[in-house]
Amino acid sequence: MNVIDPNLPLSIARLDAEGRLIDAEARLFELNMRAGGTIGAPLAVPQIATLARLSQRLGIAISRNVIAADGEDDLELWVRAEPEQGGVRLEVSGWRLRPGWRAPAGEPERDGDFFRSAADWLWETDASLRITFLSIEAGARYGFDSSMMLGQPLTRLFRLEQDEAGELPILSAVAAHGRFDGQKAELRGTGRMVRLAATPRTDPGGRFAGFVGAAHMLDQAMPAAPKVDAPVPAAAVPFGGFPDSFSQRLDRALRGPLGKIIANADSISAQTEGPLKPDYAEYASDIANAGRHLLGLVDDLVDLQAIERDDFDTADEEIDLADVARRAAGLLAVRAAQAEVRIDRPAMDESIPVQGEFRRALQVLVNLIGNAVRYSPPGGMVWIRLERDEARGHVIVADQGKGIAQADQEKIFEKFGRVDPNEPGGSGLGLYIARRLARAMGGDLVVDSAPGQGARFVFSLPIRQ
Repeated sequence: MNVIDPNLPLSIARLDAEGRLIDAEARLFELNMRAGGTIGAPLAVPQIATLARLSQRLGIAISRNVIAADGEDDLELWVRAEPEQGGVRLEVSGWRLRPGWRAPAGEPERDGDFFRSAADWLWETDASLRITFLSIEAGARYGFDSSMMLGQPLTRLFRLEQDEAGELPILSAVAAHGRFDGQKAELRGTGRMVRLAATPRTDPGGRFAGFVGAAHMLDQAMPAAPKVDAPVPAAAVPFGGFPDSFSQRLDRALRGPLGKIIANADSISAQTEGPLKPDYAEYASDIANAGRHLLGLVDDLVDLQAIERDDFDTADEEIDLADVARRAAGLLAVRAAQAEVRIDRPAMDESIPVQGEFRRALQVLVNLIGNAVRYSPPGGMVWIRLERDEARGHVIVADQGKGIAQADQEKIFEKFGRVDPNEPGGSGLGLYIARRLARAMGGDLVVDSAPGQGARFVFSLPIRQ
């Protein structure tokens, strides 16, 4: 393991006396958000929350190297927690990526596990609290594909709740590498509560290797599993001859296998099991990139069917367009670094209150910034600027790419529209979907560009009244 340099740039946060996040600088804020947390809620990264709780309990500053799950990767972090009046101050540095969890070669025997024999369903994690096993019946009862959660942080599936004493039993267990029981949690997106229990497991060297866990439903009223093979009425065939369930079937059929392909190909490319011939490592990298391209196509097709339904609508929420832009830039920071492209994001004190749906606005901006990174040359810059007028707030995403001719500027917003079909890129659906979403929220998406002068996309939403 590489040693973390604690002098690398810091991301600072503050927690209150109950372990709830008061504020955080962008990088730590975004990591916590991706783990399922938000301002005013308990810190959602268990490894950091554990260190904060220990520092508060002992009344001293503690510094430690931790490893936390973040998307498909693990992050090596240097965390310093120091008690202060009314809470804890956190300083997080390092931010070094390393290859994340990969699927094991074979599944261990679980049938004889007495500890979990009475559970409703089962789960396991690695030392980074990344899900490595989730029993099939969990997804069957609640309408998600269990395989899609493999490699995701535990907090992406569960929203942890404090007990009557204000404690999170899992945090004490992480600190002590011990057993826990009675951890209440909400199964995200369902509103249903579970009780989690787990025993630690160790590797051959005796080091903590994660948890072997059980989930006991506190509300036994199980929803019926969807019957995906039931006949579909003719009225439920909205476009292209595909039934409403088509996108769900496509998602379930492809996302899990593609996720495993990507994870294994990334592990081979990273040579985690030992050195390989350079051309083999490059083949594995190509396989992983192709898998991501297909996964993006699946996402686009699912969204395409949704937005072309007659009853498609977006939520009317009060959102901060500047905050959404900062979050989108944060989600693409790793991709930009790999492409040697810098992203100049809005300052933390900038704000534009607008009406729209947070999730859909984030989707639009991730698409725009991702395209800007893809078409920018190495050493280039992507600028994200904010403007407003009396009616609308605007986010401008500008790049230093080759630009778009006037005659092609409407074509790029067409379904499957590509200026150069032979050029590497997406499916030709991203901008079509993005504009449809912007207009569904009462806004718009336009482009201003010329050959050789980069592109300037303007995403607008109505000002909050």
